[in-house]
Amino acid sequence: MANRFVLNETSYHGAGAIKDIATEAKGRGFKKAFVCSDPDLIKFGVTKKVIDVLEGAGLDYEIYSNIKPNPTIENVQTGVEAFKKSGADYLIAIGGGSSMDTAKGIGIVIANPEFEDIRSLEGVAPTKNKSVPIFAVPTTAGTAAEVTINYVITDVEKNRKMVCVDPKDIPVVAFVDPQMMSSMPKGLTAATGMDALTHAIEGYITAGAWELSDMFHLKAIEIISRSLRNAVANTPEGRADMALGQYVAGMGFSNVGLGIVHSMAHPLGALYDTPHGIANAIILPTVMEYNAEATGEKYREIARAMGVKGVDDMTQEEYRKAAVDAVKQLSQDVGIPGDLKDIVKREDIPFLAQSAYDDACRPGNPKETSVEDITKLYESLL
Repeated sequence: MANRFVLNETSYHGAGAIKDIATEAKGRGFKKAFVCSDPDLIKFGVTKKVIDVLEGAGLDYEIYSNIKPNPTIENVQTGVEAFKKSGADYLIAIGGGSSMDTAKGIGIVIANPEFEDIRSLEGVAPTKNKSVPIFAVPTTAGTAAEVTINYVITDVEKNRKMVCVDPKDIPVVAFVDPQMMSSMPKGLTAATGMDALTHAIEGYITAGAWELSDMFHLKAIEIISRSLRNAVANTPEGRADMALGQYVAGMGFSNVGLGIVHSMAHPLGALYDTPHGIANAIILPTVMEYNAEATGEKYREIARAMGVKGVDDMTQEEYRKAAVDAVKQLSQDVGIPGDLKDIVKREDIPFLAQSAYDDACRPGNPKETSVEDITKLYESLL
């Protein structure tokens, strides 16, 4: 079976990358942007950096900000209605995964109105038309939504996140500008950075991994491991490295899938509104220990990429432990909690475990799992 790879048509990287938004918009003949960005980014002047580029180039736009963390069906549906009235012909998503996922949902439904209920987009939906063109401007160094074919929408009625996979939703252009990430507080930088590391590690060990995706994931693990501490300390070099590292991780995992770290994190976002990066960061080391037996020699290469010395002289048990310990140390160094005690209610675990098992990311896990196993994993983190 052939391995498919889907990437952006174009991407710009480095400080000042957003200046090229005007060039790309004019070069593609676009007339009006529908700008999707969340209220906090607007409040703190982050969105304005892009608006200034549009205004400076005489490009028309309209802002849509009914977007919350862990965006909902309602966020997408009201966005669809606003887009229809706006006269816009392309989308600009400015933000983390929430803004980008909302924009992807809007773009897909405008182009494929038969999916306006949103729920029918879960999994791999049989859409026929490409999304309205999306320009993606990440403001967090973690989700890599600007280069992925995935988006996640919360079904509030059912307390669950719907993972939607559609190559037709990938942004046509990504503008990965570390200056757009410089206002992130330490906690968000740490959480989104560990989300990026989770993408790289899960993508590397997932059942669908192969040599091309491995190349991206190992490089991403290396970049993230050397730069996340500096990014949390808000150094320009750390920010720039993390902007690149998370993007490289996205180039890989978007095309091969993830695993049960993500499937266990998604229900926490749906039920408790837990930030996705924090959920992933807490769960990752525990699931790495659980998956170790099904990963061959891959943990040796994870340990090597994370800077562990002497891995070639270690036994399999030793390098697997070294990889997990390196992840734990990085997580601890950037201030991630060590357990779910302040997040999960024990009585919710049966619902969480079933939701995690049903999640679209679960089949990619390298080790066959069960609701019972996932239940024990949640319990071990309390």
